Amino acid sequence: MSKSNTKAWCSPFSFLVLSTIIMAVTFSGWNAMLNNFAIETASFNGANIGMLQSLREIPGFLAFTAIFVLLVLKEQTFALISLCLISIGVAITGLFPTVYGLYATTVLMSVGFHYFETLNQSLSLQWFSKDEAPEKLGKLLSIKSMASLVTFAFVWAGFSWFTLGYTAMYMIIGGFGLLLTAYLTLSHPYFPQKTTQHKKLILRKEYTLYYLLTFFSGARRQIFMVFAGFLMVEKFGFDVAQITTLYMLNHVINIFLAPKIGQMISRIGEQRALTIEYSGLIVVFIGYALVESSELAATLYVVDHVFFAMAIALKTYFQKIAEPEDIASTAGVSFTINHIAAVVIPAAFGIVWLYDNALVFYFGAALAACSLLLSQMINRHLAKRQLTQAASC
Repeated sequence: MSKSNTKAWCSPFSFLVLSTIIMAVTFSGWNAMLNNFAIETASFNGANIGMLQSLREIPGFLAFTAIFVLLVLKEQTFALISLCLISIGVAITGLFPTVYGLYATTVLMSVGFHYFETLNQSLSLQWFSKDEAPEKLGKLLSIKSMASLVTFAFVWAGFSWFTLGYTAMYMIIGGFGLLLTAYLTLSHPYFPQKTTQHKKLILRKEYTLYYLLTFFSGARRQIFMVFAGFLMVEKFGFDVAQITTLYMLNHVINIFLAPKIGQMISRIGEQRALTIEYSGLIVVFIGYALVESSELAATLYVVDHVFFAMAIALKTYFQKIAEPEDIASTAGVSFTINHIAAVVIPAAFGIVWLYDNALVFYFGAALAACSLLLSQMINRHLAKRQLTQAASC
């Protein structure tokens, strides 16, 4: 390989590509088997799955602590350590097939996952310019979907053709993550930051709308992540192969759609993109509450996933209003805000689920409606911030 090709490969974008693949493979493999593993092996009920998901979100709630770790570690190094934690947590999941065992391995995996997601957002917004960010983020989402698709295909084949058990599947997927993290560490140099980041927590009044949108996004996302998949298994009896097929379909769509969504956001702006997303999600959540057909439930699940891909617009909105030196600190703070409701909702609504699962999804529709109302202020806020930034120059 020539020096120019080596330089092109060992770039910030290629670092994000490989790290995205590692995260996608490990988390997708863990998540594809979770509901069936929990029900079939650990004898979970709705309250147990709600508690597990609340425990999983505690590290997300504590994501603001990333800024303190960055006092001693570079962001890139911290990201690699986080990928190791995800991989180890996934690899050992099948070795502890009990309620408390699954709680423990989930928390370990989640620590790495949430720190990595915080750092990934920070590095992406620092390394990409404002003009290229929507399209580059769309490409990364597409790559994430490709990696997830391959993982789901492997999980489907493992259970359908090779009759591998949960222990072997989790070990293979986690081991792959560790090997690829080692390669990423050895193959890529440290990339210096363009702007020195603040090493302290920052809350700014100017970011209030972003904080609110992030809060409602986190609350709404939990209902989808925790209860939509659980609905498929508990109410409609989907097995691992069927759930994995649904995941695969979602990611096939995203492979082609995500880059186009990024381009669309650049063309129509964040406010219009988020208006489309939130309006669609209101309809989807009401559909979940009323659905009695497994085919319609599966359709809603796919449509739901497509709408969530439009959340790229929330990241690019923040990039446009943020001071460059605030990005790392605010990434941690925003992940904490994103997970305030996430710590409470799974456990609380796991109990509600035992009485009436429709109420869980009606609440999701209400959260989407709140987001829709807030999103109508984005253009006004962007114009105000641009005037303020121009005046300060």
